[in-house]
Amino acid sequence: MGFVSRHLLDHLSASGECYEITGLSRNPGQLAGDYKNIKINIVSADLNDREKLLAILDKVRPQQVIHLASDSSVAHSWQAPAESFQNNTNIFLNVVESVRKLAFPCRILSIGSSEEYGVVDAKHIPISEEAPFNPVSPYAVARVSQELLSKIYADGYGMDIVITRSFNHIGPGQKDNFVISSFARQIVEIKKGSGSILQVGNIDVIRDFLDVRDVVKAYSILLEKGEKGEVYNICSGKGYSLKEVLDKMMVIAGVDVGYHVNPQLIRPADNPVIIGSNEKIRVECGWQPGISIEQSLKDIIDYWSNELK
Repeated sequence: MGFVSRHLLDHLSASGECYEITGLSRNPGQLAGDYKNIKINIVSADLNDREKLLAILDKVRPQQVIHLASDSSVAHSWQAPAESFQNNTNIFLNVVESVRKLAFPCRILSIGSSEEYGVVDAKHIPISEEAPFNPVSPYAVARVSQELLSKIYADGYGMDIVITRSFNHIGPGQKDNFVISSFARQIVEIKKGSGSILQVGNIDVIRDFLDVRDVVKAYSILLEKGEKGEVYNICSGKGYSLKEVLDKMMVIAGVDVGYHVNPQLIRPADNPVIIGSNEKIRVECGWQPGISIEQSLKDIIDYWSNELK
């Protein structure tokens, strides 16, 4: 199970409601957590296997599907563009096509990305859902394709699909191939004496960071209140440069170390500023973020401190 899905289970368990969940994963692993009010069945499955996916969905016939599966690293998409694009596009297409063929009532949450917006003129910041697509990475192109497929299946086939453009989310448990988690791991290692300098990429870029625990609350609310065929930004509405975030993290950890800009961590193309508007989901669905960036960063550092004991 992945980073977001584990936090989603925590959120659903904390709600006190009863759920029956079937999770599909290439690497199911062991679930950590006490989910007393949730019956969970984790199935080993690759969404590229259309026949197996169709059989699973035919057996389970879920009322709701949250499509969290993806190769979600932008950096990886530059290293393996064909693999990243084909996987991220095909697995979603297999899900919606299977539901369409089986013709059972089902609401699907299609998780997209702020990367779809690409480079945005400063006058359009914060970015609303009306902003045009301008993807600048293979990962972003795949996410645009997924969203367009969502629209086709919602409008053309009448399927109940709600779409997100989710901005950078962070939190405890995220892999260290994502920038904030990488910073946290390096800071903890340095504090423990196994390093002396941080390896960073372009820390001048500005991003809209949202705690994953606020993200999964948004997903849960959209399943209940989101409008069919509509797109919703999932974001904090605030922007921080990576340099600002790095400074905050060093203050939280009580360290003050230098950093080295590693050319291998610089992407061929990058979006200088990504800050979103969350007005639509706030007004239409009543969601709003509740966890400060400082709390998120502290929890991520604490997570790595425990992991690296």
